Amino acid sequence: MKNIGQMMKQAQQMQARMAEMQAKLDQVEMTGASGGGMVQVTLNGKGEMRRVKIDPALVDPKDVEVLEDLILAAANDAKAKVEAHVSGEMAKLTGGLQLPPGIKLPF
Repeated sequence: MKNIGQMMKQAQQMQARMAEMQAKLDQVEMTGASGGGMVQVTLNGKGEMRRVKIDPALVDPKDVEVLEDLILAAANDAKAKVEAHVSGEMAKLTGGLQLPPGIKLPF
């Protein structure tokens, strides 16, 4: 029974650390860029978009498609950075313990 009590205590500690990490993710910001930095998208650690910055030189009403593609590329770049950051934080939290496939934390 001693082992079960210890496992429960460890689970509670991990739950507390997980809640702390989720709160910190709201403060983390990652910026993705495309077009040589002419388009930048900033997301928080939870994947919520915070800012979009577009160099005015890119704004051409006759060629909106290029701008749309650059925004999409920058958003995907930012998302990849957020996912890498979250993965690293989760590895620290779980001590390198791999989660089963399909489980994505914290969201």
